[in-house]
Amino acid sequence: MLDTKPPAPPGLPDLLRSWRARAGGRLNIGKTLTQADLAARIGMSERWYRDLEAGTLPRLDGRVLSSLGDALLLDADERATLYGHALGGAPQVAEAHPGETIGQPALRDLLDLLDRQLPRPAYLADSSWNVLGYNQVMAHWFPWVTRPGANLLRWALTTQEAREQVLDWPWHARMYLAMIRFALAQHPDDAALHSLFADALRHPDCAELWTGRVCVIASRDGHRFRLRLPHAAPEVVDVVAQVLIPARHQSLRIVVLV
Repeated sequence: MLDTKPPAPPGLPDLLRSWRARAGGRLNIGKTLTQADLAARIGMSERWYRDLEAGTLPRLDGRVLSSLGDALLLDADERATLYGHALGGAPQVAEAHPGETIGQPALRDLLDLLDRQLPRPAYLADSSWNVLGYNQVMAHWFPWVTRPGANLLRWALTTQEAREQVLDWPWHARMYLAMIRFALAQHPDDAALHSLFADALRHPDCAELWTGRVCVIASRDGHRFRLRLPHAAPEVVDVVAQVLIPARHQSLRIVVLV
């Protein structure tokens, strides 16, 4: 493990430079899209965009953000990340802030929903990927969920167990780091997210993945996994993660492995 302090979470300037370099390739111009060209594409001055990429955050209204997303060829998750940085984080629809305590009746209903997914593994997590509940099969496949303070991403990114059980671990780790990058843009003041980020990047392989190609995604919904779980099955297990967001508690997520 690294003893040095992990790098700070990326700000909007870092993402803009990475997206601009990628846009040049996607537009087949053979080089990084220049600041002047990008500024012209969104109808702003080169000085305005240069200041934006230098860290001076000017007024960014919906039209400018939309034009910037179009010019950089951003996907939906990347656009949400752009808006999160530009507007100081995305507001929650149903809850005042991530980590808000859920009432016991609502929690019981969600936990009951997990049991109804049997024989498929299922778990409930909060916005920082702390595991709030799980069904019997999930506990059999992944006994770590039964431990106090169980956290999906902390397990996936910091344990040797995850590196052995998740096939093609580096690719999946990159996706998990992309989820942290997205979450930090949406909730920049969430201490739990910053702690999770710091814990992950103390590991050299995670730090190397973080500083590689910039990627942001909101969730692993629909992603496929190949798992090696000799304590649960003799063969490699292929699953698809289905992510469900409760309408009244949108900082929570139910994940079912199908």
